[in-house]
Amino acid sequence: MDVVVVESPAKAKTINKYLGKNYKVLASFGHVRDLPAKDGSVRPDEDFAMSWAVDTASGKRLADIAKAVKDADGLILATDPDREGEAISWHVLEVLKQKRALKDKPVSRVVFNAITKSSVLEAMANPRQIDAPLVDAYLARRALDYLVGFTLSPVLWRKLPGARSAGRVQSVALRLVCDRESEIERFIREEYWQIAAILGTPRNENFEARLTAFERKKLQKLDIANKAQADDIKAMLEGAAFKALSVEAKPTKRNPGPPFTTSTLQQAASSGLGFSASRTMQVAQRLYEGMDIGGETAGLITYMRTDGVQMAPEAIDAARDAITKEFGAKYLPEKPRFYTTKAKNAQEAHEAIRPTDFMRTPASVRQYLDADQARLYELIWKRAISSQMQPAEIERTTVEIEAVNGARTAELRAVGSVVRFDGFIAAYTDQKDEDAEDEESRRLPEIRAGEQLARQAINATQHTTEPPPRYSEASLIKKLEELGIGRPSTYTAILKTLEDRDYVEIDKRKLVPQAKGRLLSAFLESFFERYVEYDFTASLEEKLDEISDGKLAWKDVLRDFWKDFSGAVADIKELRVTDVLDALNEELAPLVFPAREDGSNPRICPKCGTGNLSLKLGKFGAFVGCSNYPECSFTRQLGDAANPNGENGNGDDGTKMLGKDPYTAEEITLRSGRFGPYIQRGDGKEAKRSSLPKGWTAETIDHEKALALLALPRDVGKHPESGKMISAGLGRYGPFVLHDGTYANLESIEDVFSIGLNRAVSVIAEKQLKGKNGRNGGTPAALKELGDHPDGGGKIVVRDGKYGPYVNFGKVNATLPKGKDPQAVTIEDALALIAEKEAKGGDGKKPFRKAAGAKPAAAKKPAAKKKG
Repeated sequence: MDVVVVESPAKAKTINKYLGKNYKVLASFGHVRDLPAKDGSVRPDEDFAMSWAVDTASGKRLADIAKAVKDADGLILATDPDREGEAISWHVLEVLKQKRALKDKPVSRVVFNAITKSSVLEAMANPRQIDAPLVDAYLARRALDYLVGFTLSPVLWRKLPGARSAGRVQSVALRLVCDRESEIERFIREEYWQIAAILGTPRNENFEARLTAFERKKLQKLDIANKAQADDIKAMLEGAAFKALSVEAKPTKRNPGPPFTTSTLQQAASSGLGFSASRTMQVAQRLYEGMDIGGETAGLITYMRTDGVQMAPEAIDAARDAITKEFGAKYLPEKPRFYTTKAKNAQEAHEAIRPTDFMRTPASVRQYLDADQARLYELIWKRAISSQMQPAEIERTTVEIEAVNGARTAELRAVGSVVRFDGFIAAYTDQKDEDAEDEESRRLPEIRAGEQLARQAINATQHTTEPPPRYSEASLIKKLEELGIGRPSTYTAILKTLEDRDYVEIDKRKLVPQAKGRLLSAFLESFFERYVEYDFTASLEEKLDEISDGKLAWKDVLRDFWKDFSGAVADIKELRVTDVLDALNEELAPLVFPAREDGSNPRICPKCGTGNLSLKLGKFGAFVGCSNYPECSFTRQLGDAANPNGENGNGDDGTKMLGKDPYTAEEITLRSGRFGPYIQRGDGKEAKRSSLPKGWTAETIDHEKALALLALPRDVGKHPESGKMISAGLGRYGPFVLHDGTYANLESIEDVFSIGLNRAVSVIAEKQLKGKNGRNGGTPAALKELGDHPDGGGKIVVRDGKYGPYVNFGKVNATLPKGKDPQAVTIEDALALIAEKEAKGGDGKKPFRKAAGAKPAAAKKPAAKKKG
């Protein structure tokens, strides 16, 4: 018996059926090892040695694989056919070697592009060894991403509080989004007019013609710049005689596009189905791994992470057979179509995404799939089969028309097209083609050269130029692909990272950069420009491809990168925060200093009238403040263009009156502060305030919601065992229930208002159960590990103690502020609490250790050598 290792249990189940009892198929559940999220996991000083860690879940699966291998005849690694799949196989093999589970048993690597019985059996008959260059390319990419993230992040925490981290490729994607936003902000709309005539033929059929020239001068888009010009031309045409000068009908052909790659599938699924990139890949993964189709389990599509555009010869033959059967012989070209792959590396130039069996039409499998699976399969099937069909034959007709009014002349043009033979369009049409309802898609009536045309109407319409659109997920992926940034397996992860870190927000399928993201992008562009340049990142991707092709040594690439990058980071460490803020003030001027309606200087404080506004950095990020602080307390949230007068105005600052409290008669208002919109009851220091919870927007807040927020925390009821009150409330990091010092997270803000006593007791009990080992003796339970302190000295952990949650770093224990959710504590929060506690001293007499950056006292004992 041989042990076969694949990634997913669904894949394992399907393949097990193909191979039979002589094989045992086990799943690794994706990657089994990763670089620990701490300093020293990649060590440039040790020739880029890397430390790998196995989490608990992966450890159990690896133990099961090792146990099975010990009793097996051999090991077959059958993970996905790309760089990541090769890496997973390598990791599994390395761990099994460490466990000494292999001994002298044979190990082989097999790859298949489709999970069908024939594909799997053919792969098993043609094993190979692990592709070392592909693994090297993975190691180089992983090391680069780690070194950038873990080297830049501490710099960000010190120079740009509130920024979480910067990824190598994600930062470049973020720059694209932010640069587009800057283009939109700088864009100045221009007015222009378009003139069209509705004309009639002698056979009483009407059509539209557009003005193309006036007074013998060809017109460009913006040449008719105002209403006066438009009215003059319109008046001339209303008195003119119209004549068809020429009619030209030209046959053209439109050829089909290639089958889908990862990028084009994500774009088409976005525009045609409304899927996000992540949803597209989730559904495609399920179609690839295998479905039960009428008692037969098989993958319905080939591997969906690819930049190849060609299909295998046998797939082309199958597509041609299906075309004849489904559409007829006239739709089948004489010879097969071949497409040129865009992949720069032949080792990773897999097939395009296609059905595993073209005879499985969308209609025949629809009953076995859910709605999203059926729609995506139909899209893939139609695109793949259309790629082998006849071109569409289109007749394009152009009519040139002359208008004469006395000595004045004008020229107009009418364009239309007729599909003479639909060809591949019978199977597939791009969404952009379906939406293209311009004049070329219209069919013109019969028009003869030389005949007079009757004027029916002259229309002059006003337009303005539009700024470039914000990126959607699909258009950003397309741009990344054009620039050579990222690879098929990384697109979804790039987008998810930007959204998870609150650098961008998706609004109506458009990527809107948030203030935090724009701040980070401007910082990197100002001080690490080379590393967010599109060409530099693309060239690095090309080097990774050359590594996987065996043309470059991976450590040589890392050495070249690290030499310059580490020097750039060292330089920025010496930079003063004021220098950073000065640079960001200029780079982000439209965001920091939005124009005012009265035309006054947007950099002068609207409160005191003498201070200069500037970016300021607080514990939780950036805001706009006055240079006369503390005499002037003006602040404004960064990016709050709708509220230029900040949070200290008197009604003209965007404050919204919501009504009065029915019990206190105090006014309840919606305001905008340094950390976002908030509700306030009353005025002065005693005013009750509440921030808006995540998911609530200022536009949706009304009197009822405001009262509910201000009533928090609310009493849920007394605990049946302790008799102490359980309360539900909203902290800075989310909703919670509290009982006798124990906090437990709630899933949504709605739970705060609706949770009853029974469920609250259950939630508290679950939380206590998780931490009971810590409270019964020994080290208190760890609620969350935040990673190593950036200055060294060990890990930072959030623990649950007898008197509530606290941050632990070595001997420093810093209690969390009341109401703070321990699960949402970030490393920035922890560093601030630790620094505050160290400044006071653990015993109230002296600090535990010197603050970061302080000069050591003379005659101190030498520090222990730091590991790594």
